[in-house]
Amino acid sequence: MSTSEPQPLVADVADLKHCCATFYASDWARLLHGESLHPGGLALTGRLGSLLGLEQNARVLDVASGSGRSAVFLAERFGWSVIAIDLADEHSTAVVAAAAGAGVSDRVTFVRGDAEALPFADGAFDAVICECALCTFPAKAVACAEFFRVLKPGGRIGVSDVTRNGSLPDDLASVLAWVACIADAQPIAGYRSLLAAAGFAVDREERHDVVLRQLLEDIRTRLLGVELVVKLQDLELPGVDIAQVKSLARSAEFAVRSGVLGYGLLVGTKPLSASVPSVRLGPGFRAQPQSEDAAR
Repeated sequence: MSTSEPQPLVADVADLKHCCATFYASDWARLLHGESLHPGGLALTGRLGSLLGLEQNARVLDVASGSGRSAVFLAERFGWSVIAIDLADEHSTAVVAAAAGAGVSDRVTFVRGDAEALPFADGAFDAVICECALCTFPAKAVACAEFFRVLKPGGRIGVSDVTRNGSLPDDLASVLAWVACIADAQPIAGYRSLLAAAGFAVDREERHDVVLRQLLEDIRTRLLGVELVVKLQDLELPGVDIAQVKSLARSAEFAVRSGVLGYGLLVGTKPLSASVPSVRLGPGFRAQPQSEDAAR
């Protein structure tokens, strides 16, 4: 089986962004992934939130929020004020409805925007989270720099994403695989380097490979159900190649079993500075300032 390193897949970066945003706003994405649209679901979101260690009423940005499930959950569980931002405007209605249903409309809002050009002032947030999305951004370093910019000094960053250990087989380096958070997945050390280059001090890393394996098993089960319905009712799914999706899922499962693909979580801090008031951290959490040399 031949292998290759991930390469840029389309000449127009805007097309790739639009492709990703459109897919994750679709019913097809929710059918395959479930409502949370990322491995580990709300349980892993809760773990990420706990590690951030913020006080109630902290201001949090959920980047590439999708339908807002994580944003609503974080507002409910931790009492944070959360802005959900996504490139797909189709998510707006879902976020508003979910927030209203959970009684947190006063703490959850939706903004359409690009992770690589966040429409917020410097130092606007106490924390930024990005779940299973950084790997799909064409300009990852730019996105990480934007996360850093919109955080207050002492603010917290929380990222969870698909990880890669070694080269991927060719069928996992396609546009479909990119949209599925696979083709441009980074080693966990790669995500750490991206965050460090943006200025963050990464203070925790965790492996959660089992949640990716479980998601792929769930996708395989759902695909079997879809295929059965299509055959029994002689239906057509416009724009959907079930055979291609099944092949991608099989390859991804093999990559997980062989240790090439996994899932990781990273948490870090923006170094303290006198220029903007420090972030509000909960009991037991204290941002550590870097030395002058490390902060340069």
